[in-house]
Amino acid sequence: MLTLFHQIFTPANTGFMLKGLGMTIVIAVLAILISMFFGTILALIRTYASGRFKWAASLVAVYTEFFRCTPNLLWILWIYFTVKGNKIAVSVFAISLFTSAVMAEIVRGGLNSISKGQFEAAQSQGFSFIQTLWYIILPQTYRKIIPALLSQVITVIKDTSFLKMVDVAEFMRNCAVVMGSIYDVHGMIMLIGFEALCYFVICFALSCIVRSYQKTIVTA
Repeated sequence: MLTLFHQIFTPANTGFMLKGLGMTIVIAVLAILISMFFGTILALIRTYASGRFKWAASLVAVYTEFFRCTPNLLWILWIYFTVKGNKIAVSVFAISLFTSAVMAEIVRGGLNSISKGQFEAAQSQGFSFIQTLWYIILPQTYRKIIPALLSQVITVIKDTSFLKMVDVAEFMRNCAVVMGSIYDVHGMIMLIGFEALCYFVICFALSCIVRSYQKTIVTA
């Protein structure tokens, strides 16, 4: 078994797989940041657009419901075969397109939990609507949605494995390349265990960081 381990985890194979893991993290981070930005904008539009801008809220509702009710893999495949460009940029775009809809609903849930009276209080102090959102509403919203955001961040990290289907050199794809040279079932199980361990370490570390942050907020 030890000999098999050394045959699989050679410096070349390990470096190749870890390079894929680095690509996974880069794609996930970019997709999360982009999705948070656009998800927040979509949530604000759907929550506060009214009057002659009501159509914008309806449009956002259609977008979020449509993407949330369809598989992420479907959009990764569709974007890959219809949009030409750098594989990494296209991958980030495909994941962000789907994840922005999910983030929008998470942020909207946080916005709806904030008392409307805070707008009145802020207005009485001379705050504009934008200032109220920036300084009062959004900071409280993000604090409230931290657990849901963490759950989605972990989902995005795991969903990058779908990019293996379109031959992006992320972690799962690179591990699959290494697995193609293994002809022993024990070696395959060992490699799958390595993949699971890497995903677990990253996602569990994120979970611990967020829990620690939440405790800091509570005790502050």
